[in-house]
Amino acid sequence: MLIKIYHNPRCSKSREALKLLHNNGIEPEIIEYLKFPPNKREIKNILSMLGVEPREIMRRKEIPYVSKKLDDNNHSREKLIDAIIADPILLERPIIISESRAVIGRPPDNVLKLL
Repeated sequence: MLIKIYHNPRCSKSREALKLLHNNGIEPEIIEYLKFPPNKREIKNILSMLGVEPREIMRRKEIPYVSKKLDDNNHSREKLIDAIIADPILLERPIIISESRAVIGRPPDNVLKLL
């Protein structure tokens, strides 16, 4: 089973999710999204797999979210996706993807839904 994890090694929840994968015999492709941010196509794919809109995968307490006033409902879906690309710290973590499904690993036990 091919699994990818959008991972931040400094995040305890992300580390816990990765450990759960390892404990279940899965060696995922690890994408350190702060170093290698997803592109627009990848973000749209993640949104589709999760069945959510951009704000639902955004960390709303991060400085770029507040400073760019991304809570304003006048921002389009495209603008919010562009904001994630410009400031990948906005992306919720971890996000784990299988071939056909995705979950946000908060809480980390959500990872088990993919296995």
